[in-house]
Amino acid sequence: MSKPVTFAICGCGDRGLDSYAPYQELHPQEMKITAGADIRPERLALLQKRYGVPPEMCFASDEELLAQPRLADVMLVSTLDRRHVANALAALDKGYHILLEKPISPDLDECRALQKKARETGRAVVVCHVLRYTRFYAALKDLLDRGAVGKVETIDAVEHVAYWHQAHSFVRGNWRRWEETSPMILQKSCHDMDILRWLAGEPCLRVQSFGSLDYFTADNAPAGAAPRCLDGCACKDGCPYDAEKIYITDPRTGIRGGGKDWPCGVVASEPDEEKLREALRTGPYGRCVFHCDNDVVDHQTVNLEFANHIHATFTMTAFTQSCHRTIKVTGALGEVEGDMADGLLRLRPFGQPEQAIDTREGAGTRSGHGGGDFGLMEHFCRLIARGGTEALTGLDASVESHVMALAAEASRLDGGRTIALADF
Repeated sequence: MSKPVTFAICGCGDRGLDSYAPYQELHPQEMKITAGADIRPERLALLQKRYGVPPEMCFASDEELLAQPRLADVMLVSTLDRRHVANALAALDKGYHILLEKPISPDLDECRALQKKARETGRAVVVCHVLRYTRFYAALKDLLDRGAVGKVETIDAVEHVAYWHQAHSFVRGNWRRWEETSPMILQKSCHDMDILRWLAGEPCLRVQSFGSLDYFTADNAPAGAAPRCLDGCACKDGCPYDAEKIYITDPRTGIRGGGKDWPCGVVASEPDEEKLREALRTGPYGRCVFHCDNDVVDHQTVNLEFANHIHATFTMTAFTQSCHRTIKVTGALGEVEGDMADGLLRLRPFGQPEQAIDTREGAGTRSGHGGGDFGLMEHFCRLIARGGTEALTGLDASVESHVMALAAEASRLDGGRTIALADF
């Protein structure tokens, strides 16, 4: 690669600045950040500090950035969900290629508008469906394509959101209200719809879904629960959702366990215990999970039927200890199941010994989603450097996953009615 691909980051939050931008630190010959925008001055200060972006190339809003002439090869759009398409359309008009954080939009008309503009401009538009870029799912796809289990019959997938992640992102955090961002099955799990479609290898024909917001409501608040966790809550000791535990004392997620990145880095920029306590006293992340304004579901199931008679189930649940994904595929000649947490796939050809396939080697310890974040960045930087536009996760395929997710949400809201995607 003769020179790095240049990026302007529109939205310097957790995904833009903390998940994708660090690829430059390991591969400066492939990626260089030249500009960025965010409404929070402290995030722009981090952009300058970490990546040497000049102050004059740091802008206080997406509109201000997009009013400039083209400042890079690529616009990384990582604003909140309902700004994605407007930002991407404006950036395409400026001549940028687009790397777009998922979801595209909860509005299918907006998704189609972006498809149309991408075709008209001939620019690369790649949605960050990072699971396809993991060694785990790539190895599973290879097994199925090689016929390791014969004709695939069923796929059962589970997204274990984790109790603390649900509390952080979908009860207290940015994605707690669907009308402000997206339904949870789209925001959190369009990844999974994309993976199911990819593994099945044929279009999805019908979906049915059930789900609800069952636990994180005022009706379930225990007696004595304070509006804020640091306000002398009488339930604090026995509550796993206590904000002080999640962000300060928990050895896995808290600052005392060394957790300076996500989720603590979302609560306070360059966090320490003092900053976190102040944020929990005054900001949204210190609220009691039973006294928030959230309305997205905390568990949901989806049944899917594909054109080749594969039937799939998908479960998304908040009520798990850790944040990971599991999957089991059955076929006419065997089965395979795996857990992203340990990176192992267990292939069981019928009548033969089990084979363990370890997908962890080379996955990248600094990259989230099982190595998928940096896997995507490597693929995308090399795609743009060679003048390509068609990625492993093309825009049309990503839109298809959104149709599946939004049809599932429509089914859920209609009491689990089966929806034919051709009519949706």
